Amino acid sequence: MKKMSSVILMIAVLFTLVACNSTQAAEASVAASSSAMENVTGPGETLQTERTEETDDRTKEETIMKMNVQVGSSTFTATLESNEAVDELKKMMENGPVTISMSDYSGFEKVGALGTNLPTSNSQTTTQAGDIVLYNGNQIVIFYGSNSWSYTRLGKIDDLSGWEAALGSGNVEVTFSLD
Repeated sequence: MKKMSSVILMIAVLFTLVACNSTQAAEASVAASSSAMENVTGPGETLQTERTEETDDRTKEETIMKMNVQVGSSTFTATLESNEAVDELKKMMENGPVTISMSDYSGFEKVGALGTNLPTSNSQTTTQAGDIVLYNGNQIVIFYGSNSWSYTRLGKIDDLSGWEAALGSGNVEVTFSLD
């Protein structure tokens, strides 16, 4: 009986030691990870965290989610949507600005052929001034009025100050580019 009690006691002590070592190892691992991620500067200075590649990619993606829209001598900034058509349009603009001759249509929009087809994700949309959409997969439409139709959204002009005046009433050349 005494032998059995000793064995049980030894097993209990062994489990306790293993548990303590596991906890210490886990704490040491967390501490090592934390110190690897943090760069503590001198006294009174702030703590900085290293940027990961994922954060850099996300920042890059957010930056590229804007484009310039130049109409004559006026340049506007547009916020882009997140879809396959925009991804393909961005690829086109990475090779240089994309300029489209656009015609006035029905007194509320300008329409121009892109010269290539982009993927579509059309949905019934009521547009407003400043909206930039894809029609039939190969035409860019920019609005200075409103319309309801099935389009793939590409983006929206951020500040409409001077938008309608820049578009005018006739045909225009519009250049789309990334910053």
